[in-house]
Amino acid sequence: MVGTGRGAQLGVLIKGPEVLENTRRVDTIVLDKTGTVTTGAMSLLGIHLVEGQEETDVLRLAGALEHASEHPIAQAVARGAIAKVGVLPVPEDFSNVPGLGVQGMVDGHAVLVGRERLLREWSIGLPESLQRAKKSAEGSGRTAIIVAWDGEARAVLEVADAVKPTSAQAIAQLRLLGLTPVLLTGDNQAIAESVAAEVGIAPSDVIAEVMPEDKVEVVRKMQAEGRIVAMVGDGVNDAAALAQADLGLAMGTGTDAAIEAADLTLVRGDLLAAVDAIRLARRTLGTIKTNLFWAFGYNVAALPLAAAGLLNPMIAGAAMAFSSVFVVGNSLRLRNFQTGA
Repeated sequence: MVGTGRGAQLGVLIKGPEVLENTRRVDTIVLDKTGTVTTGAMSLLGIHLVEGQEETDVLRLAGALEHASEHPIAQAVARGAIAKVGVLPVPEDFSNVPGLGVQGMVDGHAVLVGRERLLREWSIGLPESLQRAKKSAEGSGRTAIIVAWDGEARAVLEVADAVKPTSAQAIAQLRLLGLTPVLLTGDNQAIAESVAAEVGIAPSDVIAEVMPEDKVEVVRKMQAEGRIVAMVGDGVNDAAALAQADLGLAMGTGTDAAIEAADLTLVRGDLLAAVDAIRLARRTLGTIKTNLFWAFGYNVAALPLAAAGLLNPMIAGAAMAFSSVFVVGNSLRLRNFQTGA
């Protein structure tokens, strides 16, 4: 009770007592990239057009579709489009393709906005100029979004996401707790490794280009290898993996689905909260074990004396009261738990 209460004060909500045991056993922590390691507040930084294409047309059609999506990348494109062209048209039809992008009808045009794989499903290829632009953007650690309509690729949009200021520090502290951090993302390998390098995760611990439905399989595979896995995420796409993990931690700034699936909710929304959550849970479990040791020790020592008539009832009553006071007092020490300590 004291541990969960102190956690609530620090912005860590613990769902149940079994969570405490799981934190002790965890040896691997899987980190979703967007919204967890990075801010998720992306910006539209560049636009590359095929010859003869107007920038305003690209932004108007792409922005209209992306405005209907809740994904951070989509919202970045929509904000950039609104800033340059003003009011966007309303899509006549819209559908989200998980992990690939969006598609729909805008002003009578069949529009696709997303990854190259989405275009391939519609048998649309990329001109050489857009291939170069895409490769250049990804090589610099940016996300490349392709825009196509009426059967032709028209532009590549560059979107970038900033790493949270506390992520590198948090990952270093997770290592000190004996955990191996693994970066998991649907972005391409170059972007993932760029972010990993910034926060101190080895390239061998980066798993990129993972479809949303495959995240849970990544966790299962690690568990099959004998690892005890914690997962930190914030989106709907992370919910299944959070539920599958031995310990699920959801960012409080994320979706309700992720929060519901997780064992711990990090209200503060940064990875340092994950460090504090694991440390507090381990400290709480340690306190429980200390209390049990002394409580059982008292009874083991006192029962034979009482059975032999060598223990005065008054002394026995006082000893029992002291035992209870000791357990309560030792537990209340958790109120002094500090972040980063």
